Amino acid sequence: MGSFSRREHANKFHTTMIQKIENLIAQVNQFSATSAAEIEEFRIRILGKKGELNALLEEFKTVPAEQKRELGQKINALKTLATERINNLKASASAAPSRTTAIDDMTRPATDESLGGRHPVSLVKNQICEIFGRLGYTIADGPEIEDDWHVFSALNFPPEHPARDMQDTFFIEKNPDILLRTHTSSIQTRIMEHGQPPIRVVCPGRVFRNEAISYRAHCIFHQVEGLYIDENVSFADLKQALLYFAKEMFGESSKIRLRPSYFPFTEPSGEVDVSCNLCGGKGCAVCKGTGWLEIMGCGMVDPNVLEACGIDSKKYSGFAFGMGVERIAMLKYGVKDLRLYFENDVRFLHQFDKAL
Repeated sequence: MGSFSRREHANKFHTTMIQKIENLIAQVNQFSATSAAEIEEFRIRILGKKGELNALLEEFKTVPAEQKRELGQKINALKTLATERINNLKASASAAPSRTTAIDDMTRPATDESLGGRHPVSLVKNQICEIFGRLGYTIADGPEIEDDWHVFSALNFPPEHPARDMQDTFFIEKNPDILLRTHTSSIQTRIMEHGQPPIRVVCPGRVFRNEAISYRAHCIFHQVEGLYIDENVSFADLKQALLYFAKEMFGESSKIRLRPSYFPFTEPSGEVDVSCNLCGGKGCAVCKGTGWLEIMGCGMVDPNVLEACGIDSKKYSGFAFGMGVERIAMLKYGVKDLRLYFENDVRFLHQFDKAL
């Protein structure tokens, strides 16, 4: 009678375990979730240290030897099924788009992300280069830390020129002089040294001068300089190129005038004025009643510069020009304070998000 009771107890225990396993299999098959949190909660309940599967394994230790094989196979099948089901749900959840924000206002924009825009100085610099690109100019670049030869000596600056003074230039080393370039003319020097005419380039970049910061000056600013060297290049070619630039940058009605000036690296030299685009040349507070606004310097390349860079000045001639990008941007957009370009105030910068 005792052996019968043990068999009866074993059969009941076997039946109970089978029912538990089948119930868990049904739960695994029926479970569905879209969030990673729900899936993780289910995984812990079934497969965690204190989960349903480990509880079954604890009971499995007391199973009679003749039942271990059958129940062991079923428990392993349950574990495999649960693991695969959880992994598949995790993969589906990670591939699905996130829906963490409830849509309660159908008139809201589709996204809250704010796309940035180009800085006004970059906008104007790119436009300058694009305009001269239509005339066949290519873009050239060079180092910001330069030596005296490329910044001054090769460009016909005499030893006593004030630009060499420590008050105007940021020197890094002396004897030999290493400095932050004061103009992008140093790029032109390198182009002439390593190439022969025809040369037609624009040279954009940052330049550095030891100046007090104010609404119209800064110790760092941007330039675009241009250089054209070939046979029979004349001052008339220079004037026509600059007139074309002014009309493309400031409008078809724009006019230019050239005033005599002096630069060590050009002869003859001139300052270029453009008719004020705010008053149409009639005179206003911005142009100080003159109807003209200064935009750049220019001139025919001095023969000494050509010879210093290994170009035959008897065969070739050329012209050069240079402008401050911030200055052009101030005139184009009506900005009255140069410092605004360097303060990174998003309220100022957002005004140019859709410019050009």
